[in-house]
Amino acid sequence: MIELVRVLKEEEQCLHNLMQFYIYEFAQYLPTITLEENGLYKPFDLTPYWSRPNLHPFFIKKENELIGFALVESASETEPNTILEFFIIRKYNGKGFGKLVATRLFNMFPGKWQITQIEKNYPAQAFWRSTISSFTNGNYSEKYDEKRRSIQEFEIKSKQ
Repeated sequence: MIELVRVLKEEEQCLHNLMQFYIYEFAQYLPTITLEENGLYKPFDLTPYWSRPNLHPFFIKKENELIGFALVESASETEPNTILEFFIIRKYNGKGFGKLVATRLFNMFPGKWQITQIEKNYPAQAFWRSTISSFTNGNYSEKYDEKRRSIQEFEIKSKQ
């Protein structure tokens, strides 16, 4: 059973630990990401996740095993919902868990969505295109911005 569990402030260090694996895998696409002198990647600033009500950190668990995380920014009057960061550990890639979690997140936050991937992260682009296409029955648009990032946009009128 796959669960989305909201990360509590007191679990922040656990999220930082998990994010080291994410940054490690992501570094292959951005050569500017390097290890710090302490042998770790520079941690994300997670402080806003405990004070801003539109930021939502989630652990992804499989039968109580921590297998990933998702950081979501819910829509505002001017901005759509977006998945800021999304990660499933490698041993669970390709098993449908990411698609299942993404679908749950889409349903949790109805409205307009915008999902962005960096230019060279082709596996992420393929994952999000497939997941969004399946979820929306192909009813989404895709564009590229000035940084050559791939951006999919769609809207969820009500829970599907």
